[in-house]
Amino acid sequence: MTAEQARVALVSTLGAEIAAATPMVVDVPPARWEEVARYAKETLGCRFFNFLSAVDWKEQGLEVVARVDNLEDGVSLMLKTKLGPGVSTCASLTPVYRGANWMERECFDMFGIRFDNHPDLRRILLEDGWEGHPLLKSYAVDTPHPPYR
Repeated sequence: MTAEQARVALVSTLGAEIAAATPMVVDVPPARWEEVARYAKETLGCRFFNFLSAVDWKEQGLEVVARVDNLEDGVSLMLKTKLGPGVSTCASLTPVYRGANWMERECFDMFGIRFDNHPDLRRILLEDGWEGHPLLKSYAVDTPHPPYR
């Protein structure tokens, strides 16, 4: 499958405009996050899970970003879903891509995003007693935490 064929298939599946670029940026509604990732893997052949992270857009809320690739055909997708103001839950991609496991745990640790159906959602970088989520824009940088008091 070529990148253009993948773009056309995504447009017909999602009913949204997707620019022909590398990687293709696909805005996904939160309710279809896992479904679109599964479609990318099973139909478009994007079996390589590259990364998952998040962005805090302050008043607009959090956005989860994941990149998946079909290495044989050169198809790359940047999947994005905006969770909205005050929303911090998202479907887990771990049932689709096992490689999402630790990256979702990192997003939970740093941004406080709870991934529904994640098999082991707990802190991965900070100690269990840590208060807050350091990559949120609302996090006070000068907050004293052990051992940094």
